[in-house]
Amino acid sequence: MTYAADVLHEEAAYLAYHLHWDLDSILDLEHADRQAYVRRVADLVQESAP
Repeated sequence: MTYAADVLHEEAAYLAYHLHWDLDSILDLEHADRQAYVRRVADLVQESAP
């Protein structure tokens, strides 16, 4: 199964925006690790929302 390019781009943009990581570092992550970072960052963003 392939991972949809648009979802990969969304994840990459999200992590780059919040963590200031470069694209190569994000794309080097294993799929499960990248998703785990996205979930954790989303949790942190939600916790900090007013």
